[in-house]
Amino acid sequence: MAKKAKTVSSEKQKTFAPSKEFSKRAHVKNLTEYEKLYKKSLDDPNGFWADMAEKNLSWFKKWNKVMESDFSKPEIKWFKGGKLNVSYNCLDRHLKTHRKNKAALIWESENGENKIYTYQELHRLVCRFANLLKKLGVKKGDRVVFYLPMIPELAIGMLACSRIGAVHSIVFGGFSAIALRGRINDCKGKVLVTSDGSFRAGKVISIKRNADTAMEETPSVKKCLVFRRTGINVDMKQGRDMFAEDELKKDDISSICEPVAMGAEDPLFILYTSGSTGKPKGLLHTTAGYLLHTTVTFKYVFDHREEDTFWCTADIGWITGHSYIVYGPLSNGATSIMFEGVPTYPQPDRYWEIVEKYRVNTFYTAPTVIRALAREGDEWTKKRDISSLRLLGSVGEPINPEAWLWYHKNIGRKKCPIVDTWWQTETGGILISSLPGAVAMKPGAAGRPFFGVEPMILASDGSEAKTNEKGSLVFKRAWPGIARTIYGNPARYKETYCSYYKDNYFSGDGAMVDADGD
Repeated sequence: MAKKAKTVSSEKQKTFAPSKEFSKRAHVKNLTEYEKLYKKSLDDPNGFWADMAEKNLSWFKKWNKVMESDFSKPEIKWFKGGKLNVSYNCLDRHLKTHRKNKAALIWESENGENKIYTYQELHRLVCRFANLLKKLGVKKGDRVVFYLPMIPELAIGMLACSRIGAVHSIVFGGFSAIALRGRINDCKGKVLVTSDGSFRAGKVISIKRNADTAMEETPSVKKCLVFRRTGINVDMKQGRDMFAEDELKKDDISSICEPVAMGAEDPLFILYTSGSTGKPKGLLHTTAGYLLHTTVTFKYVFDHREEDTFWCTADIGWITGHSYIVYGPLSNGATSIMFEGVPTYPQPDRYWEIVEKYRVNTFYTAPTVIRALAREGDEWTKKRDISSLRLLGSVGEPINPEAWLWYHKNIGRKKCPIVDTWWQTETGGILISSLPGAVAMKPGAAGRPFFGVEPMILASDGSEAKTNEKGSLVFKRAWPGIARTIYGNPARYKETYCSYYKDNYFSGDGAMVDADGD
């Protein structure tokens, strides 16, 4: 036992460099390249982000000013005067390229059904959904609430909203009727999109029943679209409720819907995060900054290649699913997997079965999942061919060194870099993570800040913490993907994020920096 403990302890202290082959093909190939780009992003943020925006997004109208940022107010604006559309960037622009018939979204159900949507097919379905929303009276700026399981229509609906300028607010399908009601009323949702039910670990769960309870006291909801997922009987209120599939098939629903030119700071979505006290905070993310941040973090942190198949195991009801199942991958023209089920049903190799089936290259999951799968035993990882994996990721909480080492050995086969990503609903996308081809990975350490991100660790008196001294994680400057406000409550946003340490963004998390700068 002592020998084993000593081995694990020594492994924790190791760094794991990417292979020469990995680094050779990476977007950022070594530490010198990273440091050069990072320095440029801090020394000339306007020039750096203007270049990123021109190279990575398609614009209907170029911006007048790259950024305005003042945490003391707080007031944050990116690409002022610019016009673009998120749906266009995620779909239309790829139709003019070889990606037209490339798989955009692969949906794997709990029971093994699957659907593969090309960019062309996804575009057609998004346009039809957008036209249905317009038929129901949804206009630019209106809020559409989604309360769905992990079915393709959730991603399609998000993109449909962004196409016409509606603001989507997704509520995790496992939340209660009371939680749903509170979120609908806070954002004054005009349309609710839900389903009859969902499948989870072999059980059928009613979702519409919760939606009905919620809508007993939601005066803003005028229409409710219901998708048939399970086939269970549901109550349908005449004049309000309608089956979505029936409506989408109607002859007056066109497959053509022109994207609306949205202002760079126009709202894209509201996502609620539960605070430790008080009611949930409806974080408002806007169009250009959020899309650019998710696009470039996906490209660089996951070192995305054209041929990659990417799988983020999160639920779209959380920010991770928004950013790294839908918007980040599709903006890059990637193939993204969306999975309805749970990791261990019907047996503990379910994830590895999917990796084998679709030859997944990049796999992004949470430490909780990694630890749960490790408890099932190493033998389940050996039943499937997961040799297609070239990069692993971790998200949602700090990953302990033991879980990191198990992940590296049993899933990465000791060859895959692991990107340990730190970020929040508030940040929109990844802020801290070593780039996999440039920096050696260290178990238990998130690594280096992303481009344009300037973190500090502050002691309780506001002074900068010393090396290996724990303190509060704050950020000196804004990045494009930061949430602009708490919907309907800007004072709470200022109090929560911009009041603890003057002129800095307060994350609420603790951190420390070691002697290597990780």
